[in-house]
Amino acid sequence: MSTGKRMRELKDRLPKEPLLLRDALALVREFSNEKFDASCDIAIRLGVNPRKAEENLRGSCPAPAGLGREVTVLAFVGGEKLQEAKDAGADLIGDDEIVEKIQKGWTGFDKVVATPDQMKSLAKLGRILGPKKLMPSPKDGTVSLDIGRAITELKTGRINFRVDKAGIVHTVIGRASFDTDALHRNALSLIETLIRLRPASVKGRYIKSIHVSSTMGPSVKVDSKLAAEEARVV
Repeated sequence: MSTGKRMRELKDRLPKEPLLLRDALALVREFSNEKFDASCDIAIRLGVNPRKAEENLRGSCPAPAGLGREVTVLAFVGGEKLQEAKDAGADLIGDDEIVEKIQKGWTGFDKVVATPDQMKSLAKLGRILGPKKLMPSPKDGTVSLDIGRAITELKTGRINFRVDKAGIVHTVIGRASFDTDALHRNALSLIETLIRLRPASVKGRYIKSIHVSSTMGPSVKVDSKLAAEEARVV
């Protein structure tokens, strides 16, 4: 495919050397001149082999600055956790009526959380919620006894990630309309989480490269070594 004039001009302005994470994100914001609020993406190439179960990383982490979208949370809780869920901002509380509606095809929510004791009652919804990636999971932080924190993080925003077949984690860390500091905090949260989840079986360099970009903008290379050091300090 041929490259458009706009993209060629932006690529010509790209620095030849990798940038500090904050500087790279500032450049992404500068380059994002689309007529819509583009997403800001990050691609982190890891030194993992996704074919090995222990190196096929998947999970989520907080987005301290949010992700720029409203999230409707459905909570399956009981007992004393019911009020905790309401206080945390749960939009819907799961009950038999909600379960029946979901079985009939209703999905008027973005995320589902549950306490561990409620997972048995959710088993019947696995075939519906699973393919839509809505089934609560401990790996995603959506099955938790600390239900208030789980809901708060979902309402604020959580960054979901999964390593692909090439060993790359590619995910959204915010919108181009965010200020640089907000994007920087979200990116560091993700990098810090990946470092913490480093499999013991991985040898050699773990974070091999980092690139950031907007939806229709060029990819900006980040100094991955310095970004990893910065994330360890946070």
